[in-house]
This record gives sequence, structure tokens and C-alpha cells, in this order.
Amino acid sequence: MKDILLITPPFTQLNTPYPATAYLKGFLNTKNISAYQMDLGIEVILELFSKEGLISIFNTVKSSEVEMSSNSERIYFLNDDYIKTIDSVIAFLQGKNPSLARQICAGNFLPEASRFEQLDDMEWAFGTMGMQDKAKHLSTLYLEDLSDFIVECIDENFGFSRYAERLGRSANSFDELYNHLQNAPTFIDTITLKILKERVESVQPKLVLISVPFPGNLYSAFRCGQFIKANFPTIKIAMGGGFPNTELRELKDQRVFEFFDFITLDDGELPVELLVNYVLNSPPLEGLGEAKRTFLLENNQVVYKNNSIRHDYKQSEVGTPDYSDLLLDKYISVIEIANPMHSLWSDGRWNKLTMAHGCYWGKCTFCDISLDYIKLYEPIAAKILVDRMEELIAQTGENGFHFVDEAAPPALMREVALEIIKRKLVVTWWTNIRFEKSFTADLCLLLKESGCIAVSGGLEVASDRLLELIKKGVTVEQVAQVTRNFTESGIMVHAYLMYGYPTQTIQETVDSLEMVRQLFELGVLQSGFWHQFAMTAHSPVGMFPEEFGVIPEQNKITFANNDINFKDKTGINHDKFSFGLKKSLFNYMHGICFDYDLQDWFDFKIPKTKIPSDFIFNCLQKEPNLTARPNSRIVWLGSHPQIEIFTKSKKGNSWEMMKLSFHTKVNSFDIVLNEAEGKWLVSVLKLLSVNSENKTTFSQLKSSFESELEDFELFWFSKPMQTLRASGLLLL
Repeated sequence: MKDILLITPPFTQLNTPYPATAYLKGFLNTKNISAYQMDLGIEVILELFSKEGLISIFNTVKSSEVEMSSNSERIYFLNDDYIKTIDSVIAFLQGKNPSLARQICAGNFLPEASRFEQLDDMEWAFGTMGMQDKAKHLSTLYLEDLSDFIVECIDENFGFSRYAERLGRSANSFDELYNHLQNAPTFIDTITLKILKERVESVQPKLVLISVPFPGNLYSAFRCGQFIKANFPTIKIAMGGGFPNTELRELKDQRVFEFFDFITLDDGELPVELLVNYVLNSPPLEGLGEAKRTFLLENNQVVYKNNSIRHDYKQSEVGTPDYSDLLLDKYISVIEIANPMHSLWSDGRWNKLTMAHGCYWGKCTFCDISLDYIKLYEPIAAKILVDRMEELIAQTGENGFHFVDEAAPPALMREVALEIIKRKLVVTWWTNIRFEKSFTADLCLLLKESGCIAVSGGLEVASDRLLELIKKGVTVEQVAQVTRNFTESGIMVHAYLMYGYPTQTIQETVDSLEMVRQLFELGVLQSGFWHQFAMTAHSPVGMFPEEFGVIPEQNKITFANNDINFKDKTGINHDKFSFGLKKSLFNYMHGICFDYDLQDWFDFKIPKTKIPSDFIFNCLQKEPNLTARPNSRIVWLGSHPQIEIFTKSKKGNSWEMMKLSFHTKVNSFDIVLNEAEGKWLVSVLKLLSVNSENKTTFSQLKSSFESELEDFELFWFSKPMQTLRASGLLLL
């Protein structure tokens, strides 16, 4: 029994829990409030994709006599093969049956329908991925075939990472969703509500907190609320999370509170604490007295209550996320396409953490920069972050981390990396960034040494005019150089790409695609995704549309308000570019078709690109600025060298030289200096070690050298020192 039940409704991710409930549970631990959490999505998926689940699906289709496409007919007639293999495949994707990979890859084991038709084009890619990844990919296609069958024959709203998403998107009125909720529960609903009933009966909570991160969770959240209200009327129910934070800020429809008692906005810790105090108070209170950013119904009117004078908790006070109760060994890793960077979102178990609340840049005009989750920037101290990493490793047994920041700050990434290296932790991590010039080659090498394997960031529109209009704070040249720095250090790079931004011309879309083509061809981008621009109510474009040449559709808002339909004054239909942009990118991600004319991707006439074919190449040829800032920190990542002193003679003169031999993880190398310089260098390398308590800046290093020797710049740029620089002597 627990007083609080935290729920993530179907569906989010298959491979790892969405972290909101774990964050909240970690916070409640600091208040000695006991809570139980569940990811209802993964539990429904596991029941659906099981031997019993498929038998039920095929029996339902048999009794309904639904009309089927030829693809669904094939799946139906192969139902014995699907039923026979499903439990083994799910166990394999959970990491429990690795030897099955050989049978999957050998062929004639998995039943194959339309999703397997693309294999001929991609067979070559599996050589670089390995047998386990190939088997995961084939198993993913197998599950996608079953998903297609479910969508066509059982439930049109099903999706692996979303359910009935259409009902949650731009739902300015609650009418459609409300009417849908009056229908009998769907096949998926029945599974969802059965599991929910069992859990509510075992936990016996007084307060249920449902976190709704996306539109694709909204319908199921309301179904859960409806079920609890009907069957457990004494339990209070609250909704929070990303969807209400962005979409329900103007809520007016009283019918919403037939399903929920409370809806909270923005950071959930203090609003939830106040709700818990209210619900658990003994004797019961008449009404919710003190509240923080909470909607509720009073006298049959929707009221927004924000009367607490208490401040939100600092990030250092919210505790470490707690993943207990979640079925961590039951999540399934899938690989949708044969691209190592792209698979990070769906393959592997990641502990999720945040380096900083909000965004340190906070200027992009398409972003919700008026809302607290972006606007209020608060970084967490590196030592606290790495403490939390160690706690999570002990708790989950997993050492993979996904920092889910809006944009991780480079300075904090540096300090976190140094702390990880100092503690000799073996971790694997990735995060979201801005492609800014702070990511030098040296910083990227440090991040790689600490376990960073990948970064994702917004290139958005590869056009300097539009990047300036977006207020992105970067140029295409800068992005090319930064992605090169990451790639050369061994860190993979994913770029978020955008088309259809206000005032964007057809020429700019074509030129943007050419820039992207060159970035992939030169190998400095490994993955990407095109998004069509969406105007949101809380972004500068949404708040001041006239400044961006767009005309918004004005709708009456009684329920959700985020995505706004609009007309671009250019009159261009950007939708028609979607297929060509995505198909070209799909091929570029597989390292092919760079020689295709851009026109080949579109079935309508496009203008020739105005971008020179060597534009990105030339960007990468520009010499980096080698001027060191006086306060830059110098760090030595390598080990102590072996020392050999020898005498060198020339024209009757002789002098002592010093050979320093270094061993790295992958090679060995020597540098030779005169004895005085060698002795000085050996002495300072200890001080420059990442484990040294004292930080040494470039100016301090220069002063130290010049107190004994002459001309530090000549020494610093000498060939031996450049060899050392390339092997772990970093300027940060």
C-alpha cells in the first residue's frame, strides 16, 4: 500500500521509461512521502505483444469479419507463426535471449510482411552494425508488421510511442475527445484498464498523479481518469507533465474535471507536495487552501489557484530520480533504421537526468521561450550531477545516461566530464546541445574521454538569413566546424532540421537540402530529422505573428492551445517538400545517393541550388583560431611518461636532451625536448592532471615556463608540444 500512485499512460518509449514519474518519486523521497510508480505503456505493450495477446487479437479479427488488405490477410494467415515466435522475439529485444540473433539473421524464422520489402535496399548496411543489431532491426520490422495489422483491423489509433495522438493535437475544444470517451473502451483500452485496476487495488492510493508528456498520451490519461472516477470514487486524481504545461494554460471547460480533480502546470514538485498535504490531511480539509499553479473546479467553475507564497524548489533540492517499481528489465530495444546514431532513441536503457533547468540561450523564435520550462535557466553543480549518476548506477545497474536538456551548457558539460574522469567512472552518455563555437576540438576530446558518445542539436534551416531570423546564434559555417570537431573526436552527431519557417522561399529550402547533403557527404553529420515548422502559442512567432509575416487562425480556446494553424504570406505550400526531404535524408544517413541531383528527390520542378558544391568543404578548411584565452584551463588526460636523457652532439658541441615516451590506450609516441624544457614539462604534467586539486590556466602555465626558460609561445607551438596537444593535453 502506498498513498501516491504515479502513472505514465500509454504510450511513450519502448526501450526506456519516460523520466517524469521517476523525477517526482525522487523528490517525494526527500519529503519522506511514499509513492508507487508505473509505466502503463510498457505493461500494455508486453501484454499485447505476447502469445496470449496475439491469440486474442487474431480471434477478435476472426469474429469481426473485418475487410483486410492483402498485407493484413498475409499476416492473418501466418498467425500461427506470429504466435509461435512472439515471446522469443520480445525476450530477445529485452536482452534475455541473445543467441536467437543467429536464427533471426539466418532467415526463414520470422514471418515477413510489407515492412520487410525495404530490406533489399539496406542489406549492405548490416555489415557495419553486427549480428545483434541486424537481428534487432529485423525484429523491429516484424513488430511493425504486427502494428500495421492492429491499426488496420483492431484499433486505428494504435502506435508504439503514441495512442490516439490526433485527439490531443490542437484540440482547442474538448468536444471531440469528450465524445470519444463516451464510446465503449477499445481493445487497447480494455488491456490498459485491466492492468490499471489490478495496480490500483494492490497499491490502494489516495492520490493518483498521471503524467502526460505528449498528445499521444492524452486520450489514455483521460480513459484512466474516467475509470478511476467510476470504480474508485474516493481517490483524487491529478494531471501534470509536458502536455498540460504547454497546451492547457487557458483551460475553461468544466467537463475536464469529470476525469481529474486537479491539473498542475510547470515544475511539479511544489504543486504535488501541496496536493499531497491536502489529500492526506487528517481530518480532511474542506477545500484546497494553498496551491501552486493548479487548475480545479470550485462552484462548478474552472479556477486557477496559485496562492502559495512558497518558491519552487532549486534543482539541487529535488533529489535523485528514483526508478524503483518500474520494470527496468522488461523494456524492449528496437532499431528502426540501420544508423547507429538514429538508434539511440529506441535502443538501449538510458537513465535520464537533466544538467540544467531551462535553456541558457532562450532566444529561438520558434521555441516556447515564454514558458518556465525554457525561460527559467538554472544549472546544477557538476559534483551534484555526478553524485546522482553514481546513485542511479547503484539503483538501476545501468551506466548509460541521456541528459534530456533543452540545450546542455558547454561549460557545465566540461565540468561534468572532468568530474566523471576524476572519479574514474565508466559511463556512456549523450545529450542535446547548441552547435556553438565553445565546442572546440579540445572540449570534444574531453567529452569523449568522459564517455560522451553522441550529441543532438538544432541546425534547423541551413540558411544564414533564416538562422538570424530564428535568432539561433549560429551560422552554417560554425555548425560545420563544430560537427567536425565532434565527429573527429569520435562523438556522433544528429541534427534537427526544419523547413517551412515563415518567409522561407523555395530556393532556401533547396539550398538548405544541399547544405545538409554536403554535411553528410563529408561525414561530419551522422543522423538527422526534418520537421515542418509548427507555430506554437508560446513562441515569439506565435505571440507576434505579424513580425514574421504569418496570419494565424483565431479559434476560441476552451481546452488545449499550442499548435496554431497559420498562413504564410509567401503563399508557398511547404507540405509538398516533406516526402523528398525525408527520402533524401534517409539515403544520406545510409551513406548513399550523394551523387543524385536534388531534383531526383521531388516529383515537381525545383530550382537549381545556388550553394557551391564545395561550400562546406571550404568552411572546414578555415584555420581555427589558435589564440588561447589567458584564463583557459590546461588539462593533461594522459599518464606519466617514461624518461630517457641522452647527449646530442653537433660540430664539437654537445648538450643534454630528454626523450619522453607516452603510452595511450591505442598507441605509443615519443617527444624529444632539450633537458631543461623536458624537466619543466615533466614537473607540470603532474599539476595539469585531471586529478590535480589545483586548476592551472594558460597564463599560469606561461608564467611558470618563463620563470625558468624563454619564449613560451615558441615552445607551445613547437612540433613536440603539438604532438602532445593531439594526444590529451587540452586547452579548455
